[in-house]
This record gives sequence, C-alpha cells and structure tokens, in this order.
Amino acid sequence: MKKASGSLFGLAYGDSLGKPTEFQDYETIVAAYGPGGPRELTGDPALVTDDTQMMLAVGEALVAAGPLTPASFEPVLRQAFLDWAISPDNNRAPGMTCLRACGDLADGRPWQRASQIHSKGCGANMRVTPVGLMPGLTDAQRAGAAQLQAGLTHGHATGLAASELTAFAVRWLSDGLPPPDLLPRLRAHCADQRRVYHEDWLGDLWQRPAVASPEEFISEGWDENAAALDRVADALRRGDAGGDPCLVTGAGWIAEEALATALYCYLLTPDEPVTVLGRGAASSGDSDSIACLAGGFAGAALGLGAWPAAWQERIEYADRLHALGDVWDQRR
Repeated sequence: MKKASGSLFGLAYGDSLGKPTEFQDYETIVAAYGPGGPRELTGDPALVTDDTQMMLAVGEALVAAGPLTPASFEPVLRQAFLDWAISPDNNRAPGMTCLRACGDLADGRPWQRASQIHSKGCGANMRVTPVGLMPGLTDAQRAGAAQLQAGLTHGHATGLAASELTAFAVRWLSDGLPPPDLLPRLRAHCADQRRVYHEDWLGDLWQRPAVASPEEFISEGWDENAAALDRVADALRRGDAGGDPCLVTGAGWIAEEALATALYCYLLTPDEPVTVLGRGAASSGDSDSIACLAGGFAGAALGLGAWPAAWQERIEYADRLHALGDVWDQRR
C-alpha cells in the first residue's frame, strides 16, 4: 500500500492545495473553489511551501543520521535546516521563527540557545511526519526525535507535545489503527506523557525563569494539547456543520490548533482523502499547514494509491518524495 509514500505525498498535496488559500478569508475561498475547497493541483509542477521543504529536510536528516540518537540526529538536522535557510528555493513566505532560529543555529551555539523558546507556532509540527513514518524506532526514540526536531526552532512545550502527537498519529494510522480510535488514543497519550521530559534528547531546554522543574515545563504543553483534542472530540460529536473548520477547532497558526484542525478535517471523512485536503485548504487560517497535516494523516492510513495517480508527477519535489518514501516502504 506504500503508506510512507502515501503520507509524504499526501502532505505535499495538501500543502500545494492550501498554498493559494492561505491568508484568504473563507468567503473568498468558497467564491473561487466552492464550499469543498480546491480539489485539483495547479501548475506544472504544482508548487509547495516551506512546510514540505522542511518536512523533506527532517526526513532526509533521519536517513542520514543512521542509528537514531540525539548525538547522531541533531548535527545533520541542524545542517539540513541551515541548508534550507540559504536555499534559493526558500522563497515561500517561511515562518519568522524558523528563520530566526536558523540564524542563531548558524554560529554553532548549542541548539537550546538558538531555539525560540516562547514560540509554539505550527512550524514545530508541520514537518514532523517523517518521524512518525520511519520504521524500526522505539516509542522513546520516536518521541525524543519528534520533540528535538521541534525544539531546534520552537522551544515552547506545547510545540514539543504537538509534534510528538502528530508523529504518533501518523505511526498508528500507518500501522492500521482505525480512524475512530485515533482521538481517544492521542488523548490517553497526553495523560500518560504529561510529566515525561526527554532529557537525553532535550537537555536543559526546560530551564527558564519561573519554571521549577522539567516536569512542570512539559506538563503545560501536554495540557494545552489535551484541551485542543477535547475540542476536536466535541466538534465530531456535533457532526459536520460545514463552513470554515477554523471556527470550530482553531486557525492553526499555533501548534495545538494546527494539529486539532487537521485532525478534525481528517476524521470527518477519513475514507475520502481528496475531500480531506479540500476541507483543510478551505479554511481561513493557516490553510497550507492544516491541509498538509490532514493529508499526512489520510495518506498514512490509506497509502499512495488513495491519491489521484496523475498527481505524483506534477507535485514539486516528486523525486525527493519518492526517494524518501521508497526507503521506508521497503522496510515495512
């Protein structure tokens, strides 16, 4: 079923469909595309944003790191982010948090000193999907790597927790978890991990004024994500009211809202992947990030064959997406 490829391509497709609708209000989007949002890729190639670019940086760093440890992953990930920062293709309105952090990472300082510690922007989890897809990791490795890749730029505990939840959602769906079981399992994960700080991966990132312990630091992030997941559950119980999903679960500019709104868009119609993308892209908030996360979920569950076959050759970076997905699909 090529679930790794399905998730990576699904993320890129959502990113591309959401690219033109980001920063537009819902009424403008509906006037242009209808209430279902954009459903066809445009351009040849169909361009993506920094979301897909940074996702590829994370995925390729995972492969280059070899046996995954903090010591093997951090330097190659740092270099991948720095290469992205100076690339001529980095012209897709990248987030200022990522750019500021990369500027500080460039001088070789410890990454904890470069991290933008007060930011929980969605840049923390828009790029983490490869950590969920990589086979053969222990739960501790997956959690630590998900939080480390977030922390290099976004040091807020909520961004760390949202990244871990995104990675595990992708992993569980690709392993065959039924979509209706996803939200309860994520909610239970919040409770289980509430006071777990991965010091071997994060070091002293937690240390800041008025924070007494690493457990106090990380618990705030899990609590905010748990509340966001509860809003998704409430919305799903009410059924599909139509309209702008950002009015239901948040605009997606911050990590826990990007996760929540992507989950909402996905779980409403988990067997209709193109509908999922259109719903995510037809949103008044961070449309490309919402749609890319939702596409990653749908593709992880359904595999590459769920997407229109012609899209594979039209999406930007198709060669890199194929290369990365093939590595992991062959190891399943």
